[in-house]
Amino acid sequence: MKNRLIIIVLLLNFAGSVSAQTGRVYETRKITSEILKMERNYAIYLPPSYDETDASYPVLYLLHGSGDDHTGWVQFGQVLHIADKAIAEGKAAPMIIVMPDANTKVRGYFNQPDASFAYEDFFFKELIPHIEKTYRVRSERRYRAISGLSMGGGGTIYYTLHHPELFAAAAPLSATTSSWLRQKTNATDDQLDAYKQMHNLESIFSQVADETLEEIKKVRWYISCGDDDFLYKDNSEMHILFRDKGIPHEYRVKDGAHTWTYWRMELPEVLTFVSKSFTQY
Repeated sequence: MKNRLIIIVLLLNFAGSVSAQTGRVYETRKITSEILKMERNYAIYLPPSYDETDASYPVLYLLHGSGDDHTGWVQFGQVLHIADKAIAEGKAAPMIIVMPDANTKVRGYFNQPDASFAYEDFFFKELIPHIEKTYRVRSERRYRAISGLSMGGGGTIYYTLHHPELFAAAAPLSATTSSWLRQKTNATDDQLDAYKQMHNLESIFSQVADETLEEIKKVRWYISCGDDDFLYKDNSEMHILFRDKGIPHEYRVKDGAHTWTYWRMELPEVLTFVSKSFTQY
């Protein structure tokens, strides 16, 4: 009987130690947006040590692709398992990962030209401050990174080009670049012109402006796309543009297509890459 009790205690201790090494994902948390005049959802990953200390953590904003929402990286991207494993193996720093929804009412990460829906304003003026107020997040630039896939990869690029002073690292995966406007098949020519005039987003070539080039060079860039991805050409052109402009970056072309298999494979690489910005290297 005594031996049985010892075994049970050991098992409970083992279970507790395993549990302590597991982070937590809250799949749907909400923020009330005055800019968008509605509630917005987001998912969040908190690292294993979050409840054990009073430490503050770096943050990665992880953007989903077209057709998904804030649950995409949770359900299909296996962010909990991948982040826990990378942290446990010492390949990534403990960090908070925020996954916002850009698929409600209007799909996409940008402001509408008629100002009817200003998602980009919401992201910078409401979501980031909300995260930094609600969670123990380090608010300095060197502790903030952004990544995303497909449409979210495009959001990663343009958000970083618009505000390079806010991000230490950016990691677009299979990103939409010059083609994102053409995906708005129901947009009239006048609407497309309005987008171009208001945001100048038709091409990343127009975004890499001389006046912000030095700030863009301070961002650590990781660009990745599968060799069978239909966006391979766009990502290759971005790599060439960055080389021509002297923007330091890592460019990876790997076996794969525009699939979750590819993005799950790349997420550990992203976590390792951004962690080098969060820690001195």
